[in-house]
Amino acid sequence: MRAPMVSEVYWRSLSLLNTFRLLSVVALLVGVGWYTPGAFDSELAWRAFLWLCSGYTLAALLFLFGIRFRLPRFDLQLTLHAATDIAFIVALVHLFGGLRSGLGILLLCYIAAAGLIARGRMTLFHAALATIALLVELSSRIYLGGARDDDYGNVVLLCVASFAVAWLAHRLARYARESEALAHARGIDLENLGQLNARILQDVSDGVLVVDASGIVRQVNEQAMRLIGERADDDVALANYLPELAAVLFRWRDDPYTKPALVTAMATRKTLRPRLVPASFTVSGDVLIYLEDMDRLRRESQQLKLAALGRLTANLAHEIRNPLSAITHAAQLLAEEAGDDPLGRKLTRIINDNAARLERMVADVLELNRRDRLKRVEIELGAWLSTFLDEVRQSEGITVPIACHCPDEASIKFDPAHLQQVLWNLVRNGWRYCSKRPGSLRLAIERDDAGRWRLDVQNDGPPVPADAQTQLFEPFFTTESKGTGLGLYIAREICAANSAWLEYVPVESGACFRIVFEVTDGEKT
Repeated sequence: MRAPMVSEVYWRSLSLLNTFRLLSVVALLVGVGWYTPGAFDSELAWRAFLWLCSGYTLAALLFLFGIRFRLPRFDLQLTLHAATDIAFIVALVHLFGGLRSGLGILLLCYIAAAGLIARGRMTLFHAALATIALLVELSSRIYLGGARDDDYGNVVLLCVASFAVAWLAHRLARYARESEALAHARGIDLENLGQLNARILQDVSDGVLVVDASGIVRQVNEQAMRLIGERADDDVALANYLPELAAVLFRWRDDPYTKPALVTAMATRKTLRPRLVPASFTVSGDVLIYLEDMDRLRRESQQLKLAALGRLTANLAHEIRNPLSAITHAAQLLAEEAGDDPLGRKLTRIINDNAARLERMVADVLELNRRDRLKRVEIELGAWLSTFLDEVRQSEGITVPIACHCPDEASIKFDPAHLQQVLWNLVRNGWRYCSKRPGSLRLAIERDDAGRWRLDVQNDGPPVPADAQTQLFEPFFTTESKGTGLGLYIAREICAANSAWLEYVPVESGACFRIVFEVTDGEKT
C-alpha cells in the first residue's frame, strides 16, 4: 500500500525541529563547558558527555539529508527523530545524576514539538518511548546503587506529564489541521466568489471602475475600456485617462447628494453618464463608478418609442383602410359623372393620387409589422442577383445595364423575399437619382476583413446632405413631397431581422448604400 502524501508544511516543521536540535547542542556545550565546568566528577564522565553530544550532533546532520531527500517516509523519520531525542535526554539525565539534575523536563519540550508535528496517534507512542527510557534508566541506577526505590515517584510524575503533554499536543495539532482545512475551504470559496464577481463584472452592459480613496483604479471591466477607448490598467490614477471623471469623483466625495455631470471620453468621443456608489458605508473609501453610454440609452429609448409607434400605426393603418376604400370608390363614381368636365377630372385625379399614396403608406406600415415572419435560407448571390436584376430592370423601366461584380463563392443566409424587397428599394432609389447613363448604377459584392460579405448599391447621383445623413433611416423622414419616409427605415429593420446591417457610406462621388451580411456557419471555421 502506497504511503499517503505529506504536506510540505510537515517537512518544514520537521526541518525547524532539527535546527532547534542543533542549537540546543551548542547551548548545552556552552552552558556546561563555560558556566558549570565542574559539573562532572571525573574525566571519564566529561568525555562521555562530549561523545554523547558529538553523536547527537552527527545524528542531527544525518537528519538534514533525510529531510532534504524525503527518505525514509515522514512517519518513520519523525519516530526516529523522537527516539533519538529521548535517548539523548535520558542519557544526559543519567550522566548528571538522575532526575534531581532537572534535565528530565527537557523531554516535555521535545515530546510537545513532536506531537505538534505528528499525525495520528504517534504522539502517545513517543510518550511511551520516553516512559520506558526513564524507567530503564532509573532501574539501572538502582541496580548499580546510585538511586533509591523512592525515586520512582518522581519518574512516574514525569511519565504522566509526558503523556499529558503528548495528548495535549496531539489535540492542538488536530485543531490546527481542522482550522487549516477550514481556512483552505474558505479560501477556495473566496476564490470562486472572486471569479464569479469578476465574471459578473465583465458581463454587465455598463462600464464599471473601482476607485480607491486616493483616486487609483483598482479594477476595471472590458466594457469600461471600450467606452473609454484606452487600456485602463489597474493601479493607475483615474486622472491619467479620464480627468473629467476624476473631477466629478472629487466633487461627489465633497457632496454625495450632487448629481454627477456627464463626461466625454476623448478617445471615443462618447458621452458617458457616471453613477457613483460607495463600496462601503463611507464615501471616502472605495467607490464603484458605473459608466452608461448615452448613445445606447438614446437608442434604447428610441426603440421603445418606435415599438409603441409601430403598434399605434398598425392599428391606425387597419382603421384607415376601410374609409380609404370608400374614398377611392367614391372618386371612381365622381370620375364617371364628371365626363368631359376638366375640373371634375382634375379633382378626381387628385383624390385618386392621394388615396394611392395613403394606400402605399398603409401597406408599408403593415409590412413593417410583419418583418419577424422570415425564413432564412442559403442564397448564392451570383445566380440570385442575375435573376433579380433582369426582373427589376423590366419592372422599373431601367434602360441601361446595371453593373454587378460578384465573386462566385459569395453566399449569404437571408430571407429571399426580404432581400428582394430591400434591394428593390435601393435599386429604385438609385435609378431615380442617377444620371441614367451606362455604369451610373452598379452593385459590388466583396468580403471585409472580418470575413463578412457586403453588398454596395452605388449611383453617380448627388450625395445625401450631411445634415440629413443622421436622419436618413428614421421613420417618416423624406426629402420628397410624395414619399412616405418609410422605405429606408423598413429596409434597415428587415436587414436587422436577418442579422444584417444597412448603412449609408459616404463616397467621393455619388451615393452608396451598403448591406453587411452575417458570417454563415460554413465560413466561421
